[in-house]
Amino acid sequence: MLIELGQPAEALKEFEASHRVEPNRFQGLYGAARAAELAGDGARARTYYGRLVTLGKDADADRPEIKQAKGFGATK
Repeated sequence: MLIELGQPAEALKEFEASHRVEPNRFQGLYGAARAAELAGDGARARTYYGRLVTLGKDADADRPEIKQAKGFGATK
């Protein structure tokens, strides 16, 4: 919701807080990656997208989140 309100940096903080309680959740990693990307933090976006690709290595390669992660330059 914070991303939709134009507050990606705040959204990233919330996703990172969530990771401390529930790490390696697919949507959480994707949300953090997207928030970091929109906040202009390419290094953190690559890190989260990379973790997403690793987590989804056996998932459907047509998932839009995986495609976006790979398109951002994340590899497994």
